[in-house]
Amino acid sequence: MKVIPVVLSGGSGTRLWPLSRAVLPKQLLPLVTDNTMLQETLTRLSSWADIGDPIVVCGNDHRFLVAEQLRQIDLNPESIVLEPVARNTAPAIAAAAISLKDKNVLMLVLPADHVITDVAAFEAAVRKASVAAEQGKLVTFGIQPTHAETGYGYIQSGNALSGAAGAFEVARFVEKPNAETAQQYVDAGNFYWNSGMFLFKPAVFLSELQQYAPAMLNAVTGAVAQSYKDLDFVRLHEASFAESPSDSIDYAVMEKTKLAAIVPASIGWNDVGSWTALKEVQANDAEGNATRGDVFLKDVKNTLIRAESRFVAAVGVEDLLIVETGDAVLVAHRDRAQDVKSIVDHLKASGRSEHQMHPRVYRPWGWYEGIDIGERFQVKRIMVKPGERLSLQMHHHRAEHWVVVSGSAMITVNDVSRLYTENESTYIPIGSTHRLENPGKLPLHLIEVQSGSYLGEDDIVRYEDTYGRS
Repeated sequence: MKVIPVVLSGGSGTRLWPLSRAVLPKQLLPLVTDNTMLQETLTRLSSWADIGDPIVVCGNDHRFLVAEQLRQIDLNPESIVLEPVARNTAPAIAAAAISLKDKNVLMLVLPADHVITDVAAFEAAVRKASVAAEQGKLVTFGIQPTHAETGYGYIQSGNALSGAAGAFEVARFVEKPNAETAQQYVDAGNFYWNSGMFLFKPAVFLSELQQYAPAMLNAVTGAVAQSYKDLDFVRLHEASFAESPSDSIDYAVMEKTKLAAIVPASIGWNDVGSWTALKEVQANDAEGNATRGDVFLKDVKNTLIRAESRFVAAVGVEDLLIVETGDAVLVAHRDRAQDVKSIVDHLKASGRSEHQMHPRVYRPWGWYEGIDIGERFQVKRIMVKPGERLSLQMHHHRAEHWVVVSGSAMITVNDVSRLYTENESTYIPIGSTHRLENPGKLPLHLIEVQSGSYLGEDDIVRYEDTYGRS
């Protein structure tokens, strides 16, 4: 039976701040390799037999990044389903199950932000699980614990399933334990980390959802029935989806159903839920250090250092987490990795933007990056991809100067279009309709200088937009 990957690409990864942020969360970042976590999740399946085109479920704000990252790995999804509001994993999985064109398949539900280093073992585990799933079981994958971890929920296995070698009944799900209880689970030998990965027939899952969470199923069914295509995306009906209860698949179905089964697996799995978890899956030097970027170390031990935009030097320290981005630096003891979320909470409460976005902000046409800002002025770098263009727009409160650094720019101001090349510039007065596009085959880079009484991104009146943005 064909297997359809359903990749859940929601979430914000707040414990990986300052790298992971709301508009660019960890699943869309290259944390371990040069590919992003989403790309790694999909490419590890690419050589398997009987794998169909994936369904990716993500939030509206991430849609263009998701589409671009799939394009980069030459992958055409069955669909990219957009959640209008966050409602946890169960409604997202239900939307994918209902929207499947071919219902005679198995759904392999995967978070987009996990590391799996032993792909062959993972494939073997999926093959074992597929036998149980074809028999009508809702199969989860239990990770063989390597230590008494208190940060994961556990699943206890029960009796072996008849006719499905390597699969067992689920005896119970248990919440994250304290250290003593976690050690008891490991010693028992039949407790496994809850991976959050599943395999089942869509009809079986929806039938169990009808039994245990009928309000959720009704809301999501309505959202899919009234969904519509928008470019490469499937937009769920917002009001209907918003009526769904917010719940995980574990709470909504798996902890209640009598059809739950588990396949134990040792696959080099890590959910990369913190900086210490990321350090575990990176190459460490002889002193236990994991580094990335322009880094200098002297007499440093057991430390993770990640430099994104500047040179970072560390001398005579140990057991630290040091993460540098263009606008923030994190320094923490590695035992306090879970407390990083409190920084994000502080930034939100203070009305700051560092939890929300990076200095470089990605758009479907390219990106822009803040260079300098002061009283009544702001300077940005802008990159426009070949063949792309910004919306036709106007600003009420700011004028703009554009200087072409490299490439060619077709600039329209008040219905007059002209081609600009390297070292040429133009001025866009307040209230003028204007558009920037790249007609060339190379990326367009320019400098934008804004001046005016208000410089916020919400001072944009769009008259026409290629990407359907309001």
